[in-house]
Amino acid sequence: MSLKDIDISKVTYFDLNNEINIPVNGQIQLGKDEEALEAFLNENVKPNTKQFSSIKERINYLIQNNYYEEEFISKYSFEFIEKLYDYLKKEDFHFKTFMAAYKFYAQYALKTDDNAYYLENFIDRVATNALYFGDGDEKLALELADELIHQRYQPATPSFLNAGRKRRGELVSCFLIQMTDDMNSIGRNINSALQLSRIGGGVGINLSNLRGAGAPIKGIHGAASGVVPVMKLLEDSFTYSNQLGQRQGAGAVYLNVFHPDIEAFLSAKKENADEKIRVKTLSLGLVVPDKYYELVAKNEDMYLFDPWGVERVYHKPFSYVDITKEYDNMVANPNIPKKVIKARDLEEQISKLQQESGYPYVINIDTANRVNPISGKIVMSNLCSEILQVQRASVINNRQEYEVLGTDISCNLGSTNIVNLMASPNFGKSVEVMTRALTFVTDKSDIDVVPSIQHGNRLAHTIGLGAMGLHAYLAKNQIEYGSPEALEFTSVYFMLLNYWTLVASNKIAKERKVTFDNFENSKYADGRYFDTYLNQEFAPKNARVKELFDGIFIPTKSDWTSLKENVMKYGLYHQNRLAVAPNGSISYINDTTASLHPIINRIEERQERKIGKIYYPAPYLSNETLPYYKSAYDTDMRKVIDTYAAAQQHVDQGMSLTLFMRSTIPAGLYEWKNGRTDKMTTRDLSILRNYAHYKGVKSIYYVRTFTDDASEVGANECESCSI
Repeated sequence: MSLKDIDISKVTYFDLNNEINIPVNGQIQLGKDEEALEAFLNENVKPNTKQFSSIKERINYLIQNNYYEEEFISKYSFEFIEKLYDYLKKEDFHFKTFMAAYKFYAQYALKTDDNAYYLENFIDRVATNALYFGDGDEKLALELADELIHQRYQPATPSFLNAGRKRRGELVSCFLIQMTDDMNSIGRNINSALQLSRIGGGVGINLSNLRGAGAPIKGIHGAASGVVPVMKLLEDSFTYSNQLGQRQGAGAVYLNVFHPDIEAFLSAKKENADEKIRVKTLSLGLVVPDKYYELVAKNEDMYLFDPWGVERVYHKPFSYVDITKEYDNMVANPNIPKKVIKARDLEEQISKLQQESGYPYVINIDTANRVNPISGKIVMSNLCSEILQVQRASVINNRQEYEVLGTDISCNLGSTNIVNLMASPNFGKSVEVMTRALTFVTDKSDIDVVPSIQHGNRLAHTIGLGAMGLHAYLAKNQIEYGSPEALEFTSVYFMLLNYWTLVASNKIAKERKVTFDNFENSKYADGRYFDTYLNQEFAPKNARVKELFDGIFIPTKSDWTSLKENVMKYGLYHQNRLAVAPNGSISYINDTTASLHPIINRIEERQERKIGKIYYPAPYLSNETLPYYKSAYDTDMRKVIDTYAAAQQHVDQGMSLTLFMRSTIPAGLYEWKNGRTDKMTTRDLSILRNYAHYKGVKSIYYVRTFTDDASEVGANECESCSI
């Protein structure tokens, strides 16, 4: 028998899984999911897994048939590999749900080239990840195996999927590049987008520096076409460069709200836009300075400034000018071409587009830069809005060569599983092991087809460790999402992630005698970064939260002082350490909830291609936890914003915060709806965006709307960057 011979009409696991959605005597049949899991393993996995007489025979087969790289295996003795397998088997891992097992075998397990047999089970994939990221260090490989088999740590999908494979994509998740205001840069970056899309991962591109439509072009009797034609070129590039049709090319473009093409930029995403300008698959993001919020609040006119004029006056690209600080000077300067619109008209256009499509993402750029400890400026984000790192612009000559090699960004991501990490025998050690695994990815990443990406990675050594499963943890412990206890737990948890990643990065810098580039000009080097933790107490105060962290080390001000001294003396290896990405299918394999969001349904319904519907019960669902599992669509989004704000104060980068709205808003959810229509309006979204800005949230990802006909708008999943 092989996978190709499975007759879906004769297997039982899909029908058993579907019975979860059929209550009996008012009770959810959770036991049917366990039956579906057992049937799947017996009917699908066991008969279709290629068998070997020993671990050595299996690994030799995989190397000889070009499934595994030989190099990482050769760094270990077979005696050690067998020891690692003995440990993993002893831990007796079992999937907890049908969805977890189904997703793993459908998307992550290595199969024969003809897709007839499985070549890996979960233990095999864990062992391969541990050996690969251990890089010959037996102690680290065993520690990684421990974190992975207990699902305390989850590498990002590209890392977890590709580790050890002979024919693989890149280990990194996504990329950020920026254009400057000249044709050489535009051409080079379109080529970069093609190359990066080819090797895998989504690409974010900053267009804010390009001159607007109608601006003069030096030496030519004519006018610039603006950013929209460049957007079309990029969309076509991503569509073409799609890994031989294996996936849709994924790209996001960012534009500053003070760019003169901002209205055309937004209009390009409208469903009724002319096909000549409409972008269907490209994601849109806005770079929003504080000045914009001020103008909206005061209902004032808003001046839009042409980047070519701004650069002529300030002698640097538009993105690197502090618009909030310089706004009045720019308005008064006759050498800067400008036009005027109503700030609230633009605010309404943004909300209308979010209702219609879920876009644009919003990056509160001044918020991000205000707390940025790194010398330089953050100017954009990525395809999922959680990467916020400084960049330096490149200068490209007429031969398409780099006269000045700037720094662009590749994303090296991983996630903690909150439920499982809270049960770790050593929280700090677990985080250090995760940090070292992510460090391997940044050290081994070598994207030479885009030199600015390669250069940025070599200088910065950035990583992004995040978290998933917050709602699962809260529900399991019978704590209401968004409650004071939940917010305090979130703050303490991310304070610990921050502390221990700093400890690990400092330790690696000391071991290697290497820091990230320009460390000496950072707020880490002079100690200012640590003022927050020396002037404020983040230890648990609530009795329930103290109970949750019982037995877990909580750093005191003395510990922070000691860390500050070590960092000032030995430095940090990583320029950036933390980021909370969205979670795709990997959260199911971890049997937990996605990211820091509330769940959507207690019994989630997934439409799988060629299969039909699969149902996934919320983790730890029971009569006791049921009241604590409220749908995101029935949750006040201010609770979600408060949750992300509680984490954000400890996260040096950003977080993929999605807003969940209903077309018809439940009564009593938002007090400003009282006496008004119960339909979602642009005003609702504007209030929430402004609230997020007020709370110090750096970015907003999608706006997902559940419509009255039970469909979802803006429910696209960013598979490129999702953990």
